[in-house]
Amino acid sequence: MNYVKCVYFTWGLLTSALIPVSFGEMYTSLLHVKQAISVERKLIDHLRNYIDYESERLDDIKRFYAKVTDLHREVYNSPAPAMANPLVAFTLIKRLQSEWLNVVYSNEALENVQVLRSGYEEEEASLPKLEDLQGAAKGLMRLQDVYALQVASLVKGRFQRATDGNPIDIYMPAVSIPLSGDDCFLVGKVAYEQEDYYHSVQWLEESVRLFRRTGGEWSPENEGTLEDALDHLAFSHFKTGNVSYALSLSQELLHHDPMNGRVLQNVEKYEKLLVETPALRIRGSGLRRPNSTYLLTRNVYERLCQTQGSQPTHYENPRLFCDCFTNGSPALILQPIRREVLSLRPYVILYHNFITDTEAEEIKLIAQANLRRSVVAAGEKQATADYRISKSAWLKGSAHSITGQLDQRISMVTGLNAQPPYGEYLQVVNYGIGGHYEPHFDHATSTSSPLFKLKTGNRVATFMIYLSSVEAGGSTAFIYANFSVPVVQNAAIFWWNLHRNGQGDGDTLHAGCPVLAGDKWVANKWIHEYGQEFQRRCSLNPEE
Repeated sequence: MNYVKCVYFTWGLLTSALIPVSFGEMYTSLLHVKQAISVERKLIDHLRNYIDYESERLDDIKRFYAKVTDLHREVYNSPAPAMANPLVAFTLIKRLQSEWLNVVYSNEALENVQVLRSGYEEEEASLPKLEDLQGAAKGLMRLQDVYALQVASLVKGRFQRATDGNPIDIYMPAVSIPLSGDDCFLVGKVAYEQEDYYHSVQWLEESVRLFRRTGGEWSPENEGTLEDALDHLAFSHFKTGNVSYALSLSQELLHHDPMNGRVLQNVEKYEKLLVETPALRIRGSGLRRPNSTYLLTRNVYERLCQTQGSQPTHYENPRLFCDCFTNGSPALILQPIRREVLSLRPYVILYHNFITDTEAEEIKLIAQANLRRSVVAAGEKQATADYRISKSAWLKGSAHSITGQLDQRISMVTGLNAQPPYGEYLQVVNYGIGGHYEPHFDHATSTSSPLFKLKTGNRVATFMIYLSSVEAGGSTAFIYANFSVPVVQNAAIFWWNLHRNGQGDGDTLHAGCPVLAGDKWVANKWIHEYGQEFQRRCSLNPEE
């Protein structure tokens, strides 16, 4: 849209000190993933020291080896004359009884390892847990699904989608690395352990291919081997009905491990199945993604995420417009805000440049110390869920703090009472690897919702501020309204959750699309019914 030129002033500058953070459930917050880099740097220092100590130890052993071989080459060539010298005889006996013993049974290697392990244990509390590895793997599979990415391209460090049979780059990362056979094995194994054979087949296929390329060589840092990948892949294909290929992979595995009794039994089982059911021999390996039993709007949701806010037909509506908006507020007369009406049903507005870069950074810094795994309503309680991957913090500031200033600013542009208790405290959210929030309503849809414990009614409106930009993904998708809004740094998006009669607006079903690349931060302000009686009056039409 074209914008009217407006005059702007800054909202004010604030500063804050760095605050320590919690590393729990690291994969759910990219902030904590990034901070893990400093932890690995410490481990690198410990490993460097270990290598230095081990190099010194090996140099000593090499020196001893050189001394002994020189003696045998120069002195012991003629044993009789050499042993005639009591000093030579003494040093031989002393060396064989003492020096070789000290070299062979030296504790120096163990001591060096212990120092390395102690250094590792010092950092262990800040290291990712198994849950983080599994969560990160699920994040990659989520990105694969939502953005229709090709696994073969992801393995090469590229983000590509097949269009008309040709791979098309949908995002070109500034920094990228290819994945190893072991990387792919771990992703496939996570899917395998969840009996998700649709994903395990694709990732394990790549793992086997990469392991084969290296000749099946094992590296000490790897968890998996070619044999492990073949084993998991064979059973995955069996579970998807591709018995012929399962048999072929199992036979290949037997070449590497011919005495594996379990695999021998599997081969016998597969051969018997193929004899008894010949149709299985011609059954293809065409994988089909399982239907979603809980997300009925999955196809629409994913399509809107893939468009990343590009819906030209939607935005061609002549009733949508942009302007410089004052809302009748004296404070906005000299400082109007750029308003963009994105949708009329539901009514959705984007306020550009709602905050400054400095304010956004201030909010993020304040929130860091209190970031915890985001929760969702579960009956009368709250719980974590895989369909919401992020961390959040609630900022309970005074009227003179940044949060108080934002409350006043939100009230100016919306005309609503945004201060607690009529508005909830500002919630700051940082998304994790493939971080997302699947389709949901912000307002309570059940009378047992924890929201009503606030005694201020339901959430009448949502005001969400984008505190950062992202490189790709992360759009806000309105499912039934059939449009999505890309992340616009420092902008804020507003919509009504309830009709004027207090009933929930079903058209506000929305989602936070997975972040494909980048570090997404948002701040949510939910405004409740109570306190808005004269700001948003009821209509004479009870259906409105």
